This record gives sequence, C-alpha cells and structure tokens, in this order.
Amino acid sequence: MNIVETRNLSVVYKGGVRALDGLDLNVREGEIFCLVGPNGAGKTTTMRVLTTLLRPTGGWARVAGYDVVKEAGKVRKMIGYVPQNLSADDELTGMENMILQCRLYGIRGREARERSLRLLELVGLREAADRLVASYSGGMRRRLELAMGLVHTPRILFLDEPTLGLDVHSRVMIWEHIRRLNHEEKTTILFTTHYMDEADKISDRVAIIDHGKIVAMGRPEDLKSSIGGDVIKLKINGRINGILSGIDEIIKVDEIDGEYRVKVKNGEEALPRILRILEERGIKVVYASLVKPTLDQVFVEYTGREYREEEEHVDVRVMTYVRERKR
Repeated sequence: MNIVETRNLSVVYKGGVRALDGLDLNVREGEIFCLVGPNGAGKTTTMRVLTTLLRPTGGWARVAGYDVVKEAGKVRKMIGYVPQNLSADDELTGMENMILQCRLYGIRGREARERSLRLLELVGLREAADRLVASYSGGMRRRLELAMGLVHTPRILFLDEPTLGLDVHSRVMIWEHIRRLNHEEKTTILFTTHYMDEADKISDRVAIIDHGKIVAMGRPEDLKSSIGGDVIKLKINGRINGILSGIDEIIKVDEIDGEYRVKVKNGEEALPRILRILEERGIKVVYASLVKPTLDQVFVEYTGREYREEEEHVDVRVMTYVRERKR
C-alpha cells in the first residue's frame, strides 16, 4: 500500500523558478524511503508540499490517502515533520519541549509525561531529559526533534536533511534511532539527504531527484546493478579517440567534465590493459581510478554529469519567496 503518492507534481515560483517539474513519487507504508539529490534539486520543496506547507502549482499529492491541498487538516494529523532548521526551545529542558509538543496535539497530564519519557528513552535522551536544550550537542538536539515529531504517533515521519552538519558519530547515532523508530513504532520514514552513502545504507528504496524531476527510483542494490559494470576514471594528457576500441571488456567510453569514464565488465582485468595501451601510444596518464557501482555513479548515468553540490540553491530562493508572500 502506498502511503505517499504524487503525480505530475509541479511548483513554479515568481520569476519562472521551477522547483518541481512533473514529480511522480510513491512511498510504501512501513518502509524507509529516501529522496536524494544535490542542493537545489527540489528535495525541501517536495517535503514542504507533502507536509501541506506549500501549495503545488500543478499535479496532485496524497499522504495517507488524503489530498494535501483539499484535506490538509487530515494530512497533518497523520504526519510528523522534522525540518532542517531546529525548532526546539533552548531555554526549556528536553522534557519541557516534549510536554509543550504534546499539548499542541491535545495530549496532557500523565499521558503527556509518560509518552514523553518513553520517546526520550527511545532516542537515548532519558538521562538528559531535565537538562536545558541549550546544553545539548547538535546530535542530541536532532534526536530531541525526532522524539518531538513522534508525540502524536504519526503514520509517517518526514525528515528533511536529518544529519546535516553533524559529525560522523552523531550521524551514525541518528540513523540507529531512526531504524528503531521504523522497527519498533512501525513508522514510515521519508527523509531527504544529499549524502549518497546514507541513501545507500539506510533506505529500503531511493528516489534520485535532479532539477525537480525523479531520474531514478528503486532499491539501492537494483539501481546500482541496473547501470552494469565497473567504471575506470581517467585523466590524461591527450584524447582517447578510439584507441581503446579493441578491448572486449569495455562497454562504453564517456568524457565528462574533462575526464574519461570507461565502463567495463571487469575493472580489475581491464585497468592494467588500458594503462598499458595508453602508455604504448605515448599518452600520459595524470591519474586513474577504479570505481565500483555506487549511487553516485547511478546519478552520473542518468544525468550525464558528476554528483556534487551546486552553488545555486533553488530551495533558498523558494523560502525567500514564501517569506515575501507572508508579508
């Protein structure tokens, strides 16, 4: 059963900024689903539409069977949302933040306290419950946000860049707790990230988004196997121009951003042969590397360019526009 569905979803802002461009997405109930892509790809915009914070320009989206525009109130009762920017109050303790969140959902008294303690235990913050949030580390704050997003027992939890800016240890802890939420609370998790390694290791399924469109979607292992073969990256002084055409192991050769990417059936066997041929032709190799299939490579295969952070951040402009509309 799909708990999230979108069809031809689009968001266009003043000045022709197209944040989403015909987005088709489906998330199954009970899975951990990742929307991954570079900055400016449309991840945060998608999350804001699905959590009823932005109206789409075209297409439709349903969460837990409810239309995000026509039945926004019903959607909000079904979801939890942890945005990029932390919302916990520094001047309150962890427990006080939890109790306040409970009250916002009409949960009071003994039930609010018991539920808050259970969730703080779940995310490893029981011992820090009575400390001011101002004294929390970045990882602790993010875990508190996770607990706050669960006080009303949502069917689906939306997490926008949940490990952004955290150190490696804190990232690992966050994902341990998210797995527990998914397993013990039976909560569907939909998260965004620009870390391909997180998408690969954590997700049941992944959707790669670029320029507001889904370019590939499926299980990480299926996406990686779909592109076939290993990749040899070459930076050379000169041009290949068919020199490698006689090597049976080669599937194809592409030139991307000033380097050659040679897809081969078996990298360990093909690499020394390729280097030998280039040397015989007098072509100097600046560097060579062998890359096994990764989600980064899937991105390259489907977009024709390297996966990297882009300077232009569409979502920043979107947020600016939203603030202007509220004035």
